[in-house]
Amino acid sequence: MIPYLVHMTLAVAAVIAGANGAFAENNSSRAPQLPPTDLRAKSAPDTLDTLRSFPKINSLAEWKARRAAIRKQILISCGLYPLPPRTPLNAHVFDKTVHDGYTIEKAYFETYPGFYLAGNLYRPLGEKGHAAAKHPGILVAHGHWEAGRFADGPDGSIPARAITFARMGCIAFTYDMVGYNDTRQIPTHRTFANDREHWLWGISLMGLQTWNSVRALDFLESLSDVDPTRLAITGESGGGTQTMMLGAIDDRLAAVAPCVMVSHSMQGGCLCENAPGLRVDYSNMEIAASAAPRPQMMVAATGDWTRTMMTVEGPAVKSVYELYGKPDNCRYAIFPFPHNINKTSREAVDAFFDHYLLHHPDHKEFTEPAYQMETVASLQVFPEGTALPAGAKDADALTHYLMELGQSELERRKPHDKHSLAQFKEVYHDAWAHTLAIEPAPALLIVEAEAPVEAAGCHITPLHLGREGRGDNIPCLLLTPEKQKTNFTVIVAHPGGIASLYDPATHTPRGIARELISSGVSVLLLDAFLTGERADPAAEAARKPFDDFFTTYNRTDLQERVQDLLTACAYLRLLGKERKVGILGMQEAGLWALLAAPGADAVAADCLGLDLADDRTLVTDALFTPGLRRFGDFKTAAVLAVPHPLFLHNTGASTAPSHWIADVYQSVGSSSALKTSRVSAQEAELVNWMASAVNGHPHR
Repeated sequence: MIPYLVHMTLAVAAVIAGANGAFAENNSSRAPQLPPTDLRAKSAPDTLDTLRSFPKINSLAEWKARRAAIRKQILISCGLYPLPPRTPLNAHVFDKTVHDGYTIEKAYFETYPGFYLAGNLYRPLGEKGHAAAKHPGILVAHGHWEAGRFADGPDGSIPARAITFARMGCIAFTYDMVGYNDTRQIPTHRTFANDREHWLWGISLMGLQTWNSVRALDFLESLSDVDPTRLAITGESGGGTQTMMLGAIDDRLAAVAPCVMVSHSMQGGCLCENAPGLRVDYSNMEIAASAAPRPQMMVAATGDWTRTMMTVEGPAVKSVYELYGKPDNCRYAIFPFPHNINKTSREAVDAFFDHYLLHHPDHKEFTEPAYQMETVASLQVFPEGTALPAGAKDADALTHYLMELGQSELERRKPHDKHSLAQFKEVYHDAWAHTLAIEPAPALLIVEAEAPVEAAGCHITPLHLGREGRGDNIPCLLLTPEKQKTNFTVIVAHPGGIASLYDPATHTPRGIARELISSGVSVLLLDAFLTGERADPAAEAARKPFDDFFTTYNRTDLQERVQDLLTACAYLRLLGKERKVGILGMQEAGLWALLAAPGADAVAADCLGLDLADDRTLVTDALFTPGLRRFGDFKTAAVLAVPHPLFLHNTGASTAPSHWIADVYQSVGSSSALKTSRVSAQEAELVNWMASAVNGHPHR
């Protein structure tokens, strides 16, 4: 390809240095190049076993920005953004028993109203039969042992960990994973929230467990004999995942110790470790590194997926600690065992906490004292046959509560004036970007363009767009009228791609593209992800968004197509400082356009006559995106674009989303910028509306 357009616009890009994006010259040996085809359309999507590498981080500031994005991605993937209210725990601690150097109590509390988390509290016992005033508090998260927090065998013992911590002088709380032992309101940890309707609302097992960990830390912090400046968590396998997650999102932790889980290969094999969207861009290595610079101990085993800890994962995580100037705060060790938390592995964590929580000198070796686990019956909070507390929610009631919680939060923040609109955007812009897994303003755009062709009263420039390191390659046509009347360019998105609006044999735009050009408006046509010349039936067949973990590691078709529109918007803005960008979404592409609205200056979207407030509408392969309802779906995307002109047509009988949007436009004095129609708009109507939007006076 001839880099004509790139050279023509590089000077413009240089003038607006500091704007959202920059061009890369495609004829430079040092510049990144587009792949020959779109690498996102892989025949084999990423899975939990896809090998990952740690990104190159050049500065502490760069890491802090990435860390903030990782934290937000965890919260949004887990349905915890904005954070749910911390409702009263209503904790019950009872049935204390005294043992050799420690006591054990039963405990349960409400992490959500009517949703109970249970466990055992292990406290140190002083010489006179009572504990001293303040102690470190340690959460002990168990893995996928059949016995859960009661597991006690040669490969792993949860009580042994807690007993040792108590004897060391710490207070330990062992708590259940969802569906285990006493935390049994969800009948099994493998079935709840494993469906598309739950995922639309950000409801997942991982979200429940992550919130349980946050509230368990609340519980520890609330105890009068716990030092809130010395809180920690450790866990193995699935509990190691919980440890990483809490370490990444909760700054109250003074130390973390994830065991046999930080890996560049297998990322977690259970639904409780795979929130949709979580690892599209990030791996467990980066999630673990998000605890930096707080002390961290990673334990690995030669017989599982952490076998490369000493050469891959450990050095990668430690590189972040080096950016903070605290490399000694990151420790890692590996032992010649299968997947475990056996005595040797436990002792490595014991020594680490002894130093960082109890401030004792480093020990080269730490010996776990002999212990005796109490009977399961004596540790159970709700023994078999015991009813759960009154008001305990079952799975359906909890689901209903969480859906209502998301709706009520959105309604509470619904803008009613310009000030509240700004506050809404501050919160929900990030929710929009992370839910859709998009880059609204790509850091570096790559453009490959051919010389323009003169035809049909316009200049036609074929080009390909992409983003550095993302593997995308988007075919586009930029159509510029010979008598251009404005600096406004309209992206016309069609599910059939460029061929639906352009005849390559005669270089002639067709339909609405021709009409826009005739009105003096430039047009950009594109083949969005898996459409037009990029259509790939084999790749499309391989993408199964409702398989258990597909959306944990891959973007959905809708997410990729919205990104392509935003990439095109970013490119057009770099053609001139004052350039305005509109998106006209036709047929199914109308919904891509509506979700991309925050990145454009004007949007006209075909709503297909669908009821966009009905979950059943949003669970098709073409429209599914996890978390879409939790974030506020199409109405939130539209409100993030207020006060820019918006035309919603073919809305059908359902008017709930458009009414919500209209309320906000009216509340900020921008009613004239919004137009809605229950029927499909004709091409002439769309062209006239877009032309008027260019001048800032859209016709209603």
